[in-house]
Amino acid sequence: MAKHNAENTRIKREYFDYLKEAMRRDEASIDAVAKALARFETANNHKSFKSFHREQAKAFKRKLDAETNVRTGKPLARATVHSTLSALKAFFIWLVGQPGYKSKVAYGDADYFNLSEKDVRIAKASREKPVPTLEQVHHVLGNMPAETDIEKRNRALIAFAILTGARDGALASFKLKHVNLAEGVVFQDARDVNTKASKSFSTWFFPVGGNALSIFTEWCQHLRDNLLWGDNDPLFPKTLMGLGASGGFQAVGLSRECWSNAGPIRTTFKDAFTAAGLPYFNPHSFRNTLVQHGMAVCKSAQAIKAWSQNLGHEKILTTFCNYGTLPAAQQAELIRQTGQPVELDPLSDPDIRALIERIQKKA
Repeated sequence: MAKHNAENTRIKREYFDYLKEAMRRDEASIDAVAKALARFETANNHKSFKSFHREQAKAFKRKLDAETNVRTGKPLARATVHSTLSALKAFFIWLVGQPGYKSKVAYGDADYFNLSEKDVRIAKASREKPVPTLEQVHHVLGNMPAETDIEKRNRALIAFAILTGARDGALASFKLKHVNLAEGVVFQDARDVNTKASKSFSTWFFPVGGNALSIFTEWCQHLRDNLLWGDNDPLFPKTLMGLGASGGFQAVGLSRECWSNAGPIRTTFKDAFTAAGLPYFNPHSFRNTLVQHGMAVCKSAQAIKAWSQNLGHEKILTTFCNYGTLPAAQQAELIRQTGQPVELDPLSDPDIRALIERIQKKA
């Protein structure tokens, strides 16, 4: 059985370059496409893409339906199947326009990677995401130790995440120069910070209460006053590893380098929530927490728009559609409240008061 096809490898390399340079896809998205193509090639015995036919697409769909998740032992999720097939469909549509493939691959055959409408609805169905409450976040912060530099960093990291809603990639790449404590703002500068879609914007600290702001402020002062770090040093430096007393490698302090990825940040969050006796909430879930808090405290359309911009969203719909889903319990409570009779004071409405005054004048 063939394990490699050089011709396929060359055209895949061209496609990945197209995704990166022309379609501006990030590395994670391209990796997902590469996995989908590798999965198809393995199932198709690494035959040349030039021999692609609709029957191969149909056979691959049947194979996916028969596969199980290695970790859970259950059938593959419809969302996984849908994303895999969508990546393959997009690839073969692109392939039809490439020299040497135009007369070999039929454009319409790519449509055979489609799922049924029912399966697509299942794959795209939204499910309630686990979102921490502000009270839970404050509980975690109050439970975290802050004796060593590493402990101080970890606590400040979670405090900063709830103050700004910054994504984990950005958290790993911030520098001290991006923070203005006097104005209560952080500049997410895409030239230095790993922001989504390389977009630069300013985020003012969200009014979340508790000790989050004081914890983060003390951390910045500790970096500058005690460790003597400057503007170009990392805001949340990676852990410095060295030889311990026993002769083995262990954490010995802080490095003057940023983390290379967000993995250690997610580990920090997991450890902090577990130590506080709570389920793990990832850094991204804090954005949902902030949106739910904003929906409760914003009293005007302008305030809602400002809250949305503070998260880096250009459109309010992005904020509400992607992050504004209410927890089921809160949804139920609000629905029940709408069924309760409410005693209204008609004189509280200025229009009604004005109408009564006009009537009284005419009487």
